[in-house]
Amino acid sequence: MTEFATERPSFFQNLRRNTLVQGIAIGTLALLLQIPVLFIQGLVWERESTRQTAIEEITGKWGRAQDVFGPFLVVPYLKRRIVQTDENKPPKIEEYETQATFLPRQLKVDGTLETEVRYRGIFEAPVYRSQLVFDGSFERPDFSGWTIDPSDILWDRAELVVEVADPRAIQNAVQLDWAGDAIEFEPGTGRRPSKRSGIYAALGERLDGDDFSFHFTLDLNGSVRVSFAPVGRNTEVKLRGDWPSPSFQGNWLPVSREVGPTSFSASWNIPYLGRSYPQRWRSGDNADEVAASQFGVNLLSPVDAYRQTVRSLKYQILFLSLTFLTVWLFEILSGVRLHLIQYGFIGMALCTFYLLELSLAEHLGFATAYAIAASAVIGLVTFYARATMGSARRGGIVGAVIVSLYGFLYVLLLMEEYSLLVGSVGLFLILAAIMFVTRHVDWDKPVGAASAIPNAPQVRESGPG
Repeated sequence: MTEFATERPSFFQNLRRNTLVQGIAIGTLALLLQIPVLFIQGLVWERESTRQTAIEEITGKWGRAQDVFGPFLVVPYLKRRIVQTDENKPPKIEEYETQATFLPRQLKVDGTLETEVRYRGIFEAPVYRSQLVFDGSFERPDFSGWTIDPSDILWDRAELVVEVADPRAIQNAVQLDWAGDAIEFEPGTGRRPSKRSGIYAALGERLDGDDFSFHFTLDLNGSVRVSFAPVGRNTEVKLRGDWPSPSFQGNWLPVSREVGPTSFSASWNIPYLGRSYPQRWRSGDNADEVAASQFGVNLLSPVDAYRQTVRSLKYQILFLSLTFLTVWLFEILSGVRLHLIQYGFIGMALCTFYLLELSLAEHLGFATAYAIAASAVIGLVTFYARATMGSARRGGIVGAVIVSLYGFLYVLLLMEEYSLLVGSVGLFLILAAIMFVTRHVDWDKPVGAASAIPNAPQVRESGPG
């Protein structure tokens, strides 16, 4: 009588069927899949940089983001200093010109923006034509407290200066109405020692009086942003535009605003006490302080595909882990065996989602791209899970889990302000569901042994190993 020896599993087979070892292997695979995710993230940044280059080409010809600061009243005066040119000779007194800057008592700006979208290839940039009407008044410049001799003040060389980020985009010959007198603006910032560009008007002998009103209109092309500085003792700005998704930026938000489906309006009322520079100063330009006080509106795209793709990539490790966990639970609960390579294919399909999302969003918009990419990946993973698990029901459950995950992700992307709250609650509910499903699992049983669930089906091998 011949005895047949029962073949015992080898050490490596037992090791592979160990629940803890397989869990560690699947976790390691999830970490390895972060390598292609990093490449995709780098591609997002590269495409975003390419888009920024295209935007700069568009705006460079049309008009860049416009920061309109001023007007500044610049009055030069004479100063003297002792210069020692030779130790054997008495020092000389050198006379030189410097300037004092005064800000308006009242500043009102009334602006309208007429927007459109310009394209460079597949990339777009919002541009606008603006009409900005400036009104206000200055008090007579006060030099008291500065120990400046009145005879040294060069009143006839006073200038009114307006800083404009991109003066090439000015579309009209700007004329200043100064207390009833008409004066043409000239290019440059005149005597104001500014690193910025702008225009200025020479006032000549027009500072005889106690109060001076001013009025001028700028027809200005620009793109992406328009902003102002609260240089008046009281600054009032009103803006209207036909852009549906404005973003109000700066140190001050509008006191009132209305945003409709096709237009917006906003108004600011800013007292000078909130800024970090005075109403007058000698020498210098306070450029950094003035720039830091700016406020205005950005013309954002309704949905930035690159920003949304980067945000969705932040959740990918969670999605990958939950999908692997779902498949692994099928192994634990039903005895279906999957090879680590099959986990790898599922993981690569999930990583491909972000590449599809990015490439489609550049042409179709983010919402449509998200729907197509998610549908493609869900269909592929569901089909593969059904084939490898040998059951339409199991494949359908895996597909349903991924549908829920992508639906949950889209909600998170839309609810930007509440994404942390929604994500935390969702993660808690997912963890609770996993703990409920696995509450009776005997984790000491090897993967591939009879199921820990009563009346479970017998073990079925799927794939090699």
